[in-house]
Order: sequence, then C-alpha cells, then structure tokens
Amino acid sequence: MNQGHYDAVPIERVRWGVPAAQAVVEEVERLGARRVFTVASGTLSRKTGTIAAIRAALGARDAGLFDAIGEHTPLESVIACLTAVRAAKADLILTVGGGSPIDAVKVVQLGLTHGVTDVESLKAFAGKPTREPSVIRQIIVPTTQSGGEFSSMAGATDTARKMKDMYAAPDMCGRVIILDPAITVHTPEWLWLSTAIRALDHAVEGYCSLQTHPLIQGTALQAMKLFGTALPRTKADANDLDARLQSQMAVWLAASSLGRVPMGASHGIGYLLGTLHGVPHGYTSCVMMPAVLKWNAPVNGARDADIAAALGKPNGSASDAVRALLQTLGLPHTLGDVGVKESDIAKIAGYAAQHPVVRSNPRPITTAADAEEILRLAL
Repeated sequence: MNQGHYDAVPIERVRWGVPAAQAVVEEVERLGARRVFTVASGTLSRKTGTIAAIRAALGARDAGLFDAIGEHTPLESVIACLTAVRAAKADLILTVGGGSPIDAVKVVQLGLTHGVTDVESLKAFAGKPTREPSVIRQIIVPTTQSGGEFSSMAGATDTARKMKDMYAAPDMCGRVIILDPAITVHTPEWLWLSTAIRALDHAVEGYCSLQTHPLIQGTALQAMKLFGTALPRTKADANDLDARLQSQMAVWLAASSLGRVPMGASHGIGYLLGTLHGVPHGYTSCVMMPAVLKWNAPVNGARDADIAAALGKPNGSASDAVRALLQTLGLPHTLGDVGVKESDIAKIAGYAAQHPVVRSNPRPITTAADAEEILRLAL
C-alpha cells in the first residue's frame, strides 16, 4: 500500500478582492498587533506611493520601514533587516514585495527566534531546519509570482561562497497572505511574467516528482491551466486585473508542492545559474524548464502529455508547450539569452552533479555528463 504524509504550512488566511491597505489594517486589527514593521521592495517603496499609503493606513501601529534587500537575498541584507526589526521592537512584520524581501523576512524570523546578531551565527542554520516556533510572524502582500509566501523555506545567499543556502522553520510562511492584483501593476512586465514561469516550474516539477501524490497532481494541473490562459492575457493588457488575480490563484495552487515533494533539475540547476551567474529566479526557470522536460520525457510518460494539454497544446510535448508559452510572452528561453556561455557549461555541470535538488530529478542525474546534456539542450 502506498504510504506518505503531507505537512500543511500554518497559513491562517489568504485574502483577495480587497485593496491591500484596507486588508492589511483589517488583519492587523484582527491579530491584535501593536507595532507593525514594514519590509518592502526598494523600487515599490521609493518610486510609488504604495508603501507610504499602507503605512499611513496603519497609523500609530506603524513601527518603521526597511527597503534595502539585495537581489538573491544576501545574508548581509538579512542581518541589516533583522537589526532594524529588533530595534523597532516590532510584534508583526508586513512584507510587501517579491521573492527577495519575502525570503529575507523568513530568515529574519529565524534569526530573531534564535538570537542571531551577525552573518556568521546565521550561517549555522543553513541547511538545518529548526522546529522552534517563530517569535514573530509576517503578513505578506506579494508583488511577484515566485510563491515563496506559501512555503516555510527560504533561500539566502552566502556572498563569500557565492552560493544560496536553504533555511527552514515550521512557520516561516506568511501568517496572512493578501492577494491584490492592483498593487502588482507596478511590477515590471519581465519580472511579473518570468516569476510566473517560476511558479509554473513549481507545478511542473511537483507534478513530475517521484514522490508526487493526488493533492499535488490536482493543484498542479489546475495551476498550469490558469497560467496558460492568464499570462497571455496579461501580456496583451497589463491592466487586466482579472488575469493578474487568476495568475495569483495559480501561484497559490502551484505552491502546494513547495517543500512537500522534491523538485528536480530545473530548480536545482536554476539555483546555480542564480548564484554563479546572477540570473534572476524567473529567468532560470524560463531557460531550464524546457530543457529539463525534454531530457526527462523518456521517464515522464503520460505526465508529459498531461502538461502539454494543460498548457493548451494537447498534441505536442511538454517541452514544446512551455517553449511556445515563453515565446508568446517574449521571455528568454536559452542560456545565451541570459548571458551564460557554452564555455560556462562544464563548471555549472560539475556543481549540478553534486546538488541535492538536481539529484532528486525524476530521470536520475549521477554524473556531470548527465547535467551537461541538459545544459546543452538549453543552448
């Protein structure tokens, strides 16, 4: 008999259909928070009135702002943010932005719980999940589509090693998640669309995982269908809020696999493209997902056809269906498109062959030569 388990993340509430400022105030009141510290995307904070409006709505509960999280969440940014939150004596964090600030605050939660004060003491928790409940939680208003708000894991970059490490605790996810498509119109088109492909990658690799199960299979396929129709609509009309909300719902569905079943080579090699070559998260999935799907096709069987059908290409392959969607959206789909050269492949493949996420791929990857085959499919 098949055996397994599924650990639900402790998200209390997901809200949609209400403007972010209103929803934030209502949730803060419900939770009884008195000092709310905001962590925000720098661009959103400095170039729009969005963050100022939310802080004004918080009134006397506003405890400060940090808006200097670096790309790929460097540990130095995490410590700077942690120090600011600690000094503010906050009892709740409000995170408004994309994957980097969301991940940063997750690691801040861990750091505050364990009395961390510097980068070196924070590194002690890399790759070592803790079970201690966080002393502070967060409300998250996401403005991109990577889906980190729904998981209790976070990636942060050790800049000395130029490698991203994983941090985990039971309740790192958002306590409340507020989906407001109107706030996302400030997100650059390339970032909005490419992070949606990152979330699509969660759905695809979760669906194809060797440890997948009916909950993930159902949510993953529905996420693919929603993305397949919503993203071209957003490309055609950036102000189509219904399409944006449909994408946000797809992210929610796709996140059912995050931290619950092993991902595969698209995620694993993607981490390396990010840390070694600075490729943005969304673009790593744009480049690697079609190549990995093509390489995995011999073992994916009927799942390959299911993915193609969900993306509106019932008579094609999953790899071709993803590539067609990328072309419709005007997104990169080769290593050259993101500045990675053929001469870089051997080094990336060497790291990939040792990476635990790469090694959980449905079609086994045991040598650098295997990884190099996939990378060459992405040229």
